[in-house]
Amino acid sequence: MTKPHWILLIFCAGVLTGCSRQQPAGYRIYVTNEASGDLSVIDSAGHEVAATVKLGKRPRGIHASPDGSTIYVALSGSPFAPPGVDESTLPPPDRRADGIGVFDVRQNKLVRILEGGHDPEQFDLTKDGNFLYVSNEDSSAASMVDLKTGTVKASIPVGEEPEGVTISPDGKFVYVTSENDGAVFVIDTASNKVLKSFPVGRRPRSVAFLRDGSRAYVTLENDGAVSVVDAATHEPLRTITLGDRSIKPMGLALSPDGTKLYVSAGRSHKVFVIETAGDRVMDSFEAGERPWGIAVSPDGKTLYTANGPSNDVSVIDLATRTVTRKVKVSDRPWGVLVLGKLN
Repeated sequence: MTKPHWILLIFCAGVLTGCSRQQPAGYRIYVTNEASGDLSVIDSAGHEVAATVKLGKRPRGIHASPDGSTIYVALSGSPFAPPGVDESTLPPPDRRADGIGVFDVRQNKLVRILEGGHDPEQFDLTKDGNFLYVSNEDSSAASMVDLKTGTVKASIPVGEEPEGVTISPDGKFVYVTSENDGAVFVIDTASNKVLKSFPVGRRPRSVAFLRDGSRAYVTLENDGAVSVVDAATHEPLRTITLGDRSIKPMGLALSPDGTKLYVSAGRSHKVFVIETAGDRVMDSFEAGERPWGIAVSPDGKTLYTANGPSNDVSVIDLATRTVTRKVKVSDRPWGVLVLGKLN
């Protein structure tokens, strides 16, 4: 009997990618733990931690290769800098710890670290699996990483404190959010230059595209809102208000059928549900303590959120929109990735 292998179905770590329509019998959930520097591997059958694997300093953004055999993780040697901290009091960054970790799924271990620019945080992977675009918060740039050589091939200036990175479904553009500028920068992948930038609101975090590429959604942490963007003209269409400014929208995950967008809302402890047909808030429900990373199961029945302060992952039944289990992981869970199993 052959051993099972794991293939990519869904990724959501504050950002969104596509997923297969074929449902596997089982899947695993991979969670980056920023403070403890490791990766929790959760089996969906019993929702228990199957393994904890050391990665490096501050693992955050997480993606998988198109065939699901490799997981990439952003690692950073920059010190923790919560909002409001005096950065002059922080220790200097450890640039030796910056990079993109390469995790072999079959071996269940980190096999190498690639260049990723200064302070990698979030990134996205091209459909051919050859390149990454990475946000480099400390250098106000986005790096293009060649996965074959493991080197940075281009560093593209964007706004200050770049965060979210998502490639459009047709692969022609990369949207990079700038927390400080309150804007989205649009990179043309043919030239690796910024085509334009446009304002969206205060402290934009994550970006998600509808699968037909017609619209993009951007979470606005300090506005308690989500910006809806015309992805053809790269201009904002409207703003969806989630509530008052105590709501802190962070990550995004699309349902497998594309009809619902799930928004993790940080300090409010909630997840909001947006109907994509009408761009309206359908519902909200309790998720956990400061949910950030968010992902949907392949069958669309279960939602996962990484809850940083409580060091756990919520397992949410989407039929009842209730938390059915909290899985204890390591210190400060950040990103969530779901991989399906092929026998």
